[in-house]
Amino acid sequence: MLSIGQALTITTLLAGVVFGDTCSTVQSISSIEVSSPLSLSYITEQADYWSSSCAALTPSCIIFPKSADEVATVIKVLADNGETFAVKSGGHNPNNYFSSVAGGPLISTQRMDQVLLDPVTGIARVGPGIRLDEIAAQLQGTGWTFVGGRIGNTGVGGLVLGGGLSYMSAQYGWAASSVLEYEIVLANGTVATVSATQNADLFKALKGGGNNFGVVTTYVLQTYRQGNIYGGNLVFLRTPKTDAALLKAVRDFGEYNQDPKAAVIVTAERSTASAIDSWILFIFYDGVNVPEGTFKNFTDVGPTLNTCRVQTYSELIGGSNWVIVKASVVDIGTETIPLPSAENGDFMDELHSHWRNVSGTVQLEPGIVASIAYQPFPRRIAQAAKERSPDLIDCDDDVDRMIIEMNYSFTLQTEYEKMADTLEATYTGVRERVVEWQSAGKLPQAYLPVFMNYGFYRQDYFGRLKPENAEFAKTVASQVDPKGLFRDRTGGFRP
Repeated sequence: MLSIGQALTITTLLAGVVFGDTCSTVQSISSIEVSSPLSLSYITEQADYWSSSCAALTPSCIIFPKSADEVATVIKVLADNGETFAVKSGGHNPNNYFSSVAGGPLISTQRMDQVLLDPVTGIARVGPGIRLDEIAAQLQGTGWTFVGGRIGNTGVGGLVLGGGLSYMSAQYGWAASSVLEYEIVLANGTVATVSATQNADLFKALKGGGNNFGVVTTYVLQTYRQGNIYGGNLVFLRTPKTDAALLKAVRDFGEYNQDPKAAVIVTAERSTASAIDSWILFIFYDGVNVPEGTFKNFTDVGPTLNTCRVQTYSELIGGSNWVIVKASVVDIGTETIPLPSAENGDFMDELHSHWRNVSGTVQLEPGIVASIAYQPFPRRIAQAAKERSPDLIDCDDDVDRMIIEMNYSFTLQTEYEKMADTLEATYTGVRERVVEWQSAGKLPQAYLPVFMNYGFYRQDYFGRLKPENAEFAKTVASQVDPKGLFRDRTGGFRP
């Protein structure tokens, strides 16, 4: 069976023979910027991916539209030919072909990078080509902030279409929960406004539905009042005792923390080649006066480094880009688990041992860095999301969960399939253990969707949604894209 990459590459080659060329057509009928492989703008944009495997896929040209109308022109050209293509926001999704393409045109939204804030209402019109640290910098000093991700270099487009998990999600839900309106170019080249009152079905489908419905050219977001915040990193040298203490601490935090302003990401990272075997915690509090004991379970373990301080949100998110491993292939996968009870807390130890066992098999890979991040997903996030608008993720709000992110970065692209198998073994092992413990009555039965923003291309995102929501997404996609432009000719998760 062909992989998605092989299938798309073959389709691209055939399309180039049989159909017209989008790049030259767009150049001939418009003034839209179209960059060739030898141009500086092409070289710079093509290099700007988190994973070097995406950067290695070379599009026939890169098109830089500046408005919805210009995107519509490009989509109309694509609708008349058979070329595969991709749409890129920040290029942070490491799955090949999701925002990268070989042989066909790449539509970069980089020139659509506006942030237009109404200082009275806090409503902002944000372009898909801007990154989170740039939004934070532009909002700095206004008294308003946005619900975005945790790494500054992340593009707003991919983040919001996947749902978007934020330090502030327990207060305001997913990043997508605060979208009031979308401007979108549909597969037939028309520009539509989508909101709770206009195209309401599409409004819901866009919240966690990925790139199945069109190209979003503007996100109208509700921002929220915010002053300075408290945050930073705690770093611990890894020992078995530290493992046990931090795994217990993150489990306990997921159950007992009732303050929606507090958030943590508890990450273990290892690389034999780089002599790394440590824990790096991300700490956040939406305010300057942190209630006593909020993060005590973590600080009591005894970090070797503590960078937490009062700072602006812009400083915090802008200072997070060190986590991106340059010039590496990156694989990311995920699982969602029910939060274990205190008496079954050894489940966390078992999961972590599984991760160490699997990641230990690839420690001789050149450039290897393996990591696992435990991210509390309290029921309050689901409650806050439901309070704002419906979405495809549609989590019930009577159970606490945890989202686990598993990463492998490495140097050699020739090792892509081997490392993909390793990642699959990692998240599959997590899933198998959840099911086993649920069958034994040691974990609660719960709806456990795959979080799209961390999903690996081999994972069945829509198959893990509630069946009625997966079917809803498929119906809406067939209505707005009946010929399958986005379904068949670009990468992504498909309902």
